[in-house]
Amino acid sequence: MSQVICMWSGPRNLSTAMMRSFENRADCAVWDEPFFAPFLAATGIDHPGREETLAAHETDAGKVAKACLNPTPQGAVYYFQKHMPHHMIAGFDISWMKRAKHFLLIRHPAAVIQSYAKGRAQFDASDIGLVQQLKFYNAIIAFQDTVPILDSSVFLNDPEGHLRALCAALDMPFDTAMLSWPAGPRATDGAWAPYWYASVENSTGFGLPREAVTTVHHTYQPILDATLPAYHTLFEKHLIP
Repeated sequence: MSQVICMWSGPRNLSTAMMRSFENRADCAVWDEPFFAPFLAATGIDHPGREETLAAHETDAGKVAKACLNPTPQGAVYYFQKHMPHHMIAGFDISWMKRAKHFLLIRHPAAVIQSYAKGRAQFDASDIGLVQQLKFYNAIIAFQDTVPILDSSVFLNDPEGHLRALCAALDMPFDTAMLSWPAGPRATDGAWAPYWYASVENSTGFGLPREAVTTVHHTYQPILDATLPAYHTLFEKHLIP
């Protein structure tokens, strides 16, 4: 059976680039946000790419949960799954998670909010995912001795060092193929890609460190206030190569 590697990330957080990194390994298959379609179907929330997503992806959360542990396409050794914790609403099966390995990808919520607002002007703290990430961390640490946490801004200062440390923590060999990839879309990208993936489709690697963002427009200040404590708690645990 393949080893399932789950990354739990919020939106606008280097998560698709991280998926590209793992997908560029010859021994790894990937799955892009498996629970997004079930989340949309169950909540009725309007979201960019909603209709395309519902038409193209499985909407039954139970079937998706079972498929998370299915053999990988082409029998890959590793099965990287890009998950967002705010998609895992009450009633969705999470028992499968105990048979996977997990890590978190975080980003300062001010930077997330600033980026997210460009694609979806109206949202709330639950859409950022940080509060849910902290809950998932506390749940996962109960059955996984170490839960690596990458902060995307810190990561960009030394992608290779962080990837080496991450792979070691996940008990998998580091592969230099993770540092770059061909530009363009992927068949593995979710149906929502046209709304969000333009930047990563033009990328061939992780790029330069980003300028720090710590403030937001006053409209979004309540969202920042609601998510910043969770970010600080998780940041204190972030992986240092």
